[in-house]
Amino acid sequence: MDRYCLIITGGDFCELPDDLKNKTPACVIACDIGWRYAERLGLAPDLAVGDFDSAPAPEGVPVKRVPSRKDDTDTMLAVKEALAAGFREIVILCAFGGRWDHTVANLQSGAYAVKSGAVRVRLTGADTEALVIAPEAGPVKLPRRADRSLSLFALSDRVEGLSLKGTKYDGEELALESSFPLGVSNHWTAAEAEISFRDGILLVIQSKLKDGEHI
Repeated sequence: MDRYCLIITGGDFCELPDDLKNKTPACVIACDIGWRYAERLGLAPDLAVGDFDSAPAPEGVPVKRVPSRKDDTDTMLAVKEALAAGFREIVILCAFGGRWDHTVANLQSGAYAVKSGAVRVRLTGADTEALVIAPEAGPVKLPRRADRSLSLFALSDRVEGLSLKGTKYDGEELALESSFPLGVSNHWTAAEAEISFRDGILLVIQSKLKDGEHI
């Protein structure tokens, strides 16, 4: 991930993942209260978007203000800005926590981005990380994380030609459907899991296990 757009949205605050702390994003977009999160992270947004119902608009930053009565969520507005700027790799920070409807909307925004030409959208939170990916992103290699589950879901109607290696439940030429959670609660058996697929939009979720929880 050499050139990516960082979107800071309004879920629960979290730090940047360790692997991104030394990688400077090509663009930073703050969604509503996300500009305050950016300040806490020592980042200067290139743009702030939203209706600013959660925080006043920042000063000294380009602002795209929209009415509160709108079709797009603030995160979706930022995703569209990133796509318009030509980004195919997007990271959405502080994407989880808070309201469940916002969480679902953020995942759908990731699916929209991939459907619209992005290859990979990474959504991060304190205890959860998700990837929304197109087939062109693969093979995706995920280092083993002993304290996490590894779950796969279809965000399109179907994901086809799925290959999964280095996990408790490996497989070749698998298919996932959006109406059945076949890929939930997998785990690593090797130093890394390798994921590839032929068609569809795939959601990969790594969730922190509770104390004493095993897979």
